[in-house]
Amino acid sequence: MAVVTMKSLLESGVHFGHQVKRWDPRMKKYIFAERNGIHIIDLQKTIQAIKEAYDAVRKLISSGKTVLFVGTKKQAQQAIQKEAERCGMFYINSRWLGGMLTNFSTIKKSLLRLKKLEKMEVDGTFENLTKKEIAGLGKERAKLQKNLGGIKEMKEPPGILFIIDTRMEAIAVAEAKRMGIPIVAVVDTNCNPEGIDYPIPGNDDAIRAITLFTQIIANAVIEADNEVGLKIIENLDSDEEEMDEIKSDASMKEEDREVDITTYTEDPQKAKEEAEPEDDDLPVDIDKAYGEE
Repeated sequence: MAVVTMKSLLESGVHFGHQVKRWDPRMKKYIFAERNGIHIIDLQKTIQAIKEAYDAVRKLISSGKTVLFVGTKKQAQQAIQKEAERCGMFYINSRWLGGMLTNFSTIKKSLLRLKKLEKMEVDGTFENLTKKEIAGLGKERAKLQKNLGGIKEMKEPPGILFIIDTRMEAIAVAEAKRMGIPIVAVVDTNCNPEGIDYPIPGNDDAIRAITLFTQIIANAVIEADNEVGLKIIENLDSDEEEMDEIKSDASMKEEDREVDITTYTEDPQKAKEEAEPEDDDLPVDIDKAYGEE
């Protein structure tokens, strides 16, 4: 099954770049032609880049790492949240706070504060506070939820970043490079593809194109999770087969044991009882037992 088809890329408008005057010369190798003052992206190279990024994400997820979806521009916010939640990964779709990767220990404190505020709202702590205090805590919680809600359960920095528009998310790119975290990013004709581990040339402004790219990465995560699940099931099946083989070997050994034909009996307990004489079978003196009448 193909990761993506040329038809779906064309329908989503992935091939449309920016105006010629706004281009970045480092994107020259990904540009197919110029039409009406707009650069057209080479979709053959886009398909190849998508396959490489897809395989990279699958391998990382299979090794137990996580993906962080990043897209704070208006066109990307909804698609980023929806697809990240669909595949069970983390996302940033409101604002990239400086230090989210390089100063993650401080971000973790904010995440703990958010969880504490949510707990206070549920366990009835707010009932003992004034309206002004409740309003202040409510605003704080809403702000934290908006900025950090997508990474609330993230315990450590992600294994890979998926970014929409590297120009807008320049801080995220810089932090990921500094931390040595690989980056999968959609790069338009006005972006710099250098420094991106898996650049995907394509339109990063159209909602349909952004949704398509995000769905592809989410599908890679889901496929990797399914493969891990299948491996676990196969391991369980193989363990059961090994146990069955051990039991069958043990029963075969029991059947192959040499026995004396003259004293053989199918029931070992019965054989034991026959070997030990019962009290009724012991020789007795009838006269002493019952006396003479």
